[in-house]
Amino acid sequence: MTDLNMSLWGAGGALILAVLIYNFWQEYKAKKNVQRAFGDHKDDVLMNAEPAATAQTSQRMEPRFDDARQGNVQPEVDQAQTYTVRSRESQAVQIDDFIDCVVTLDFESPVRGDKLLAEIQSLRIVGNKPVHFAGINEGQRENLVHSGNYSQLIAGVQLVNRSGPLNELEYSELVMKLREIADNLNAFLDMPDMKHVMDSGRDLSLFVSEHDAQLSVNVKSKGAPWDVGTLLAAMEKLGFDARPDGRLVMLDGEGGALFTLALSASAADQVTPRITLLLDVPCVSPKRGGFSAMVSCAKSLGLRLGGTLVDDSDAPIDEATLAQIQEQVEVFYSAMQAAEIPAGSTRAVRIFS
Repeated sequence: MTDLNMSLWGAGGALILAVLIYNFWQEYKAKKNVQRAFGDHKDDVLMNAEPAATAQTSQRMEPRFDDARQGNVQPEVDQAQTYTVRSRESQAVQIDDFIDCVVTLDFESPVRGDKLLAEIQSLRIVGNKPVHFAGINEGQRENLVHSGNYSQLIAGVQLVNRSGPLNELEYSELVMKLREIADNLNAFLDMPDMKHVMDSGRDLSLFVSEHDAQLSVNVKSKGAPWDVGTLLAAMEKLGFDARPDGRLVMLDGEGGALFTLALSASAADQVTPRITLLLDVPCVSPKRGGFSAMVSCAKSLGLRLGGTLVDDSDAPIDEATLAQIQEQVEVFYSAMQAAEIPAGSTRAVRIFS
């Protein structure tokens, strides 16, 4: 080996070593940045921040914010009142004539609930539309129970969700399966006209497409990227609930999602330069102050981590935009209320699933 070869080998080795040292130093700084941001603070940054409220237009709007409203991330909830509400909701019949295609099966004499439950257990979905059941007991619609006696069986298939309206194939599948159930129970099946059902589904689907709004807020690092592992651990300590799909969810105090957090990084990445917070607008009630809480969270994280709030194009957010979007959000919620699909209601959550 010549002196030149040895020199080249030495230079190459030094370069590789330098790259390894640089990468190690970058990872070390990323981890330290997050540890410094959260390690010395006992308080919950999300609970002590000053939130701001705003909104976003249909489908995916650019993130905009407004400091006009103040509030907390997780609203204070009266526990006794919460228990009462949950108790009533757990007993509520799931069939909704407004968003479901309702089908009846009439019996010559009452049929016990345990027999009905055995028949319908395999019919919970057609295509991607959920199917719910109820029974008529003494003239009242109620959830099926084993010991009940019912003069009618009521089936309801959801007319629309985010994937689109109920289609002919899904409806035909429902008819076929309900006919089989009706034959087994010696019942008279009353199916509504397919064209009417399809038209109703398309009308409702138009509303869903026009009001499918999601608000996003991005926090971008001003310097080195953040260490993913340390960041995820810190987010869970702050109250985010880790989900199997990789999302981190901030709960609303009653088990529902207030907003979610995702990292701009793949599963293999060790660092990330950006955090994205997302609010599913039609699925969160205005009284929750979801966007206010989300923006508050983003601003607080920005302060701790040395980041700045940006839109999807990495352009900084200004306060003037926030005030404009706040007005839009009020219009959005008013439109949902007028359509009898209030944001955050069971009806809204079902069709925006």
